[in-house]
Amino acid sequence: MNYQPKPIDTEKVILTTEHLKLTELLAKNTHELWSQQRLADGWKYGEKRDDVKKEHPCLVPYEDLPESEKEYDRRTALGAIKTFLALGYRIEGNATNLSAYQNWFPNQNENNGDTTTNLVPILESLKKSSELNLLSLLQIKRETIHLHPKTPDIYRVLGDSILRLGEPLMAYDVIAEGLEKWPNDIRLQQLMALALARSGATHRANSMLLELLESGHHDEETISLLARTHKDLGLQTTDPEEKKEQLKLAAKRYKEAYQRSDSYYPGINAATMAMLIGDKKEAFTLAEEVRDRCLAQLQRLQQRTSDDYWLVATLGESCLILQQFSEAKQWYARAVQLGEKRFGDLSSTRRNATLLLKYAETGWPSATMRDLLPIPRVAVFTGHMIDQPDRPSPRFPLELETEVYQAIRDRLQKLDARLGYASAACGADILFLEAILELGGEAHVVLPYEREQFIKESVDIIPGSNWVKRFHRVLEQATEVIVPSHQCLEHGNVVYEYANRLLHGLAKMRSEQLETDLVPLAVWDGKPGGVGGTGSVVQDWEKWGYQVEVIDLTAILSSYDQKISSSPITAIHRSLALKQPGIYEWSIAKRIEESLHKKPTSCERQIVALLFADVVQFSRLTEDRMLPFLQNFLGAVADLIKRSPHAPVMKNTWGDGLYFVFNTVRDAGLFALELCEFINRTNWEEKNLPKDLNLRIALHSGPVYRLIDPVTGQINYIGSHVSHAARIEPISPPGKVYASQEFAAMTSSERVTDFTCDYVGQIPLAKGYGTFPTYHVRRRQAD
Repeated sequence: MNYQPKPIDTEKVILTTEHLKLTELLAKNTHELWSQQRLADGWKYGEKRDDVKKEHPCLVPYEDLPESEKEYDRRTALGAIKTFLALGYRIEGNATNLSAYQNWFPNQNENNGDTTTNLVPILESLKKSSELNLLSLLQIKRETIHLHPKTPDIYRVLGDSILRLGEPLMAYDVIAEGLEKWPNDIRLQQLMALALARSGATHRANSMLLELLESGHHDEETISLLARTHKDLGLQTTDPEEKKEQLKLAAKRYKEAYQRSDSYYPGINAATMAMLIGDKKEAFTLAEEVRDRCLAQLQRLQQRTSDDYWLVATLGESCLILQQFSEAKQWYARAVQLGEKRFGDLSSTRRNATLLLKYAETGWPSATMRDLLPIPRVAVFTGHMIDQPDRPSPRFPLELETEVYQAIRDRLQKLDARLGYASAACGADILFLEAILELGGEAHVVLPYEREQFIKESVDIIPGSNWVKRFHRVLEQATEVIVPSHQCLEHGNVVYEYANRLLHGLAKMRSEQLETDLVPLAVWDGKPGGVGGTGSVVQDWEKWGYQVEVIDLTAILSSYDQKISSSPITAIHRSLALKQPGIYEWSIAKRIEESLHKKPTSCERQIVALLFADVVQFSRLTEDRMLPFLQNFLGAVADLIKRSPHAPVMKNTWGDGLYFVFNTVRDAGLFALELCEFINRTNWEEKNLPKDLNLRIALHSGPVYRLIDPVTGQINYIGSHVSHAARIEPISPPGKVYASQEFAAMTSSERVTDFTCDYVGQIPLAKGYGTFPTYHVRRRQAD
């Protein structure tokens, strides 16, 4: 018998805290009903199950059940809830009848009414089974803010769960929120260090863990995480001596953690590091110990439901070290099944395995690891909008919608792309997002400007269509929605180009975090277009060296050409367009075309990089120090500009403030670092200025107006993005360079390798401007 269960697909269901509370109630009630039926059938409690004597060890109160049995009941209960929701039913009610069952939640009274305490064991249980998708976790996180947790547990489990799914930046924000309330919580600090390490901020993670260690926390987790950062630092540096030293430190720390705990996690890493530094004898000895320990532990767990992903992955790694390739393949294949959607964990496992194959010369091709431990690709998308009824010649008529959707879905499946980045205009964009979500993937959306204006100009342009409803639906299910510009004004094509560059940069950053491929995908008619249009985006991708996956819209159209030309639907649409002239005048294509034919003006929009800097505590300078400040400080900045190969194209000052504009993010980043380093190394006391004189430096990138200032007669750059850059500077630490997410994404898109942007969290900007993702800019060679 080859029975293959096929339950109803509940992949896209988004759960809330209320669903989780109901899960625990139903789990307990399921046990009560089961126990009631068993007792009625003559069963009684016994230490072991005996069908003859009718004895069962689970005939005890729910609270006394082993955690594995509770997990089984919870998953059954949650499965029922998710099935109802997937079928379109709603769960409603004010829960007034729950008051009679408050004693079913004993922890609530013990924790001063903290309802989040009851969610923690449920989340822990569901985390192990990968029942919770990222959207559910983010929804639960938003709801727990209003529940005012009284313990850090909910932040621990949410942060850990989001890290498992391969979202270190989102995990960082959750953990940071918990640390604001419980700054001394060790587990939150460890998770923060892991989030930093996985997002590429290795130095910050290393410093944080060294502080923990120096404060007396010599536990397995802290030492192992510290070892991981030494390994990362060793692999990042180009200095052979530094590499050797860091890898030796990693091996030493992992072995220390293993000797302290006897745990397989530091043990297998100690074995891997021994292999990397050339100590094969030590590596084999440790790998054999760990393999035997894991096999014994797995044997004990076979009788219960448990999260054994790391056990299985460790068995794969130990067999790889021991060059037992056949066994390694089997264990890794099993790990992939258990680690479905745990992109962060899978990436970590594949990374170690690839290192072994690269450094240990095992003879097994490293390319094999991508097949053994596959991580879905990241897709960045561009495509044409659906045709408006007044279009003279068809390009993407409504009749092709189903076929284009199927072509997108098929291509995503073929590419194994499940993480999608796109805009959300009617037509190809929305079809792409729907396909990603249908396949159980993550949708990341960048709208070029504010939602309502975007709907008016790029979504709600076909009378009687359902594009607006579909737009709202995909945005509700999106993992994130980014709106980098407030409005689309004259020269709007620059705004579209900017949004496309951000999409590419954000997608590239994500693919690098997960160490997977970035695949550009386009629904395109093959014809060149204006700046910001589909043809222009494809041209950029090809210029950057990508092999673009193209769904040929012209080929699809040609097979339907005759049908479309005689279609009564098309005739109706064209008739409607004639009756309502002007209704479609704001389409993206027309706006771009119109802007290309506009007469040149003294004002144009450009995508530039912006730097704002401000002297810390300038207001405290006494009058007698103003002249030294002008000569020795501002004069030194002027000298730096003259000799720098990355000088700004426009510079301005007011008092202690600096405002510079650059053509590229590379120039802006490198000049900002030159400026920062110059300020930090100068002895200002010798120049009759305060010894702690320093700058706050902020960077941003966006489209701004370049014009001749009518008052000064000089070139100036103005716009909302200038204001955004100015709001970052006051929250930048003295002596550091901070940047916006847009700057980081543009840096990634332009493949800048001179410096790196490390995530520092969601930071409230000055003057109530809002809370935005912020990055720390530092030189890459410092690694």
